[in-house]
Amino acid sequence: MTTPPITILIADDDPLVRTGLRTLLAAQPGIEPVAEASDGARVLPLVRQFRPDVVLMDVRMPDLDGIAATRLLRESLPDPPHVLVITTFENDDYVYEALRSGAGGFVLKRADIGQIALAVRVVASGALLFPEAIRALAAAHAPPPGNAHGPVALTPREAEVLRLVAEGLSNQAIATRLFLGLETVKTHVGSVLTKLGARNRTEAVIMAYESGFVRPGERRLPGPDAASPLCGSPPCGARGRRGSGRRRTASRRGR
Repeated sequence: MTTPPITILIADDDPLVRTGLRTLLAAQPGIEPVAEASDGARVLPLVRQFRPDVVLMDVRMPDLDGIAATRLLRESLPDPPHVLVITTFENDDYVYEALRSGAGGFVLKRADIGQIALAVRVVASGALLFPEAIRALAAAHAPPPGNAHGPVALTPREAEVLRLVAEGLSNQAIATRLFLGLETVKTHVGSVLTKLGARNRTEAVIMAYESGFVRPGERRLPGPDAASPLCGSPPCGARGRRGSGRRRTASRRGR
């Protein structure tokens, strides 16, 4: 069975950028540009008309910028498309706000077309795009200790999974690390996103840093007495003694 192409809408106020991206991406296998928007205000009507899988969104546009357009998609549609921000500067505050608003990732305008096409495919699949860059951006905007947000009750296993998502691990890599089945990991990831109110893995990583659950430079799982604003009681790191050390046999493009 032939896999349908990933359909994209290109939103940028520069007609040369739109034309160039449309021409180059149309030549990439499995990608089909279906519409263009010259301003953020045009994005929602065009999404409703063409129902693209991904919106390639410039963040700085007149009238309605890419951040507001991303929020509008999320607020107006029950199943909004994935948003991939295209930007000039990777440390731009606009990019961070777009990610907080639900964008699935970002890619630089100076990237070659192969990298942009890869970014489209990764974001369309729901995976974490360029995890090191996302982590660096989130860490740069992380609040100082003591300024964390309110609690969200994650189970100990969900907390482990969130930390590994923040490291940039795929579902399969998390399954291998934790000796779990792939479907079990998918269930845990889905539960984490639901509890956090996050639309995608990128937003979950942003929230993990903003809450203080993941701290800049921290790469280890919490110890038995670790407490976090994303954990309920007992703390996320707490483990029951029975069966805590057992290994379990390691048994999407999703929206």
